Amino acid sequence: MNGRIPALILIAAAVAAGVGVWYAQEYGFYDRIDPSAAALTVIADGKPVALATNGVEAIDADSSPIRWRACFHLTKPLPADAEPFAQPTPLIAPGWFSCFDAGRIAADLASGAAHAYLGQPEIRPDVDRVIAVYPDGRAYGWHQFNDKTPERGVMD
Repeated sequence: MNGRIPALILIAAAVAAGVGVWYAQEYGFYDRIDPSAAALTVIADGKPVALATNGVEAIDADSSPIRWRACFHLTKPLPADAEPFAQPTPLIAPGWFSCFDAGRIAADLASGAAHAYLGQPEIRPDVDRVIAVYPDGRAYGWHQFNDKTPERGVMD
C-alpha cells in the first residue's frame, strides 16, 4: 500500500510526458504555409525555374530543416531540362497532413510512376528541396539531407 501512490504518480507522469512528446512531434512545431508564399521551383539548366501551380498545401517548422512538406498540382509541364534527383527519399509527414503519403510517393518513385527533380539545392546547409512529379501533374515536395558534405566529426 505504501508504494501504490508513488507508483501511480510515476505512471501518470510517464503517460503525460509521452503524450507531450507525441503532441510536440505531431502538432506542436508545424505551421501551415500560405500558398502564395510557397516558392516552388525546379532546377533547369542550372537555374531555378518557377513552377506554375495550383492547389498548394504546405507545412514547415522552425525546429528542423527537413520538416517542410508540400502537395500541389502543376498547371504547366516541367522544363525539358529539369534536373533529376538521384536518390529521393520522401520523409513521413504528420498524420493530419493527409495529402502527403511518403510511403506511396516512395513506392511510385521506385516503380517509375513518379519522377523526382531537384527543386532547390542547399535550401538550408546540407539540405535540398526535392519535388516528385506524376504524369497527371500531381506533385509533392520535401526537404532531404544531401551527401555533398563529407562525414563530420564530433568536434565540428
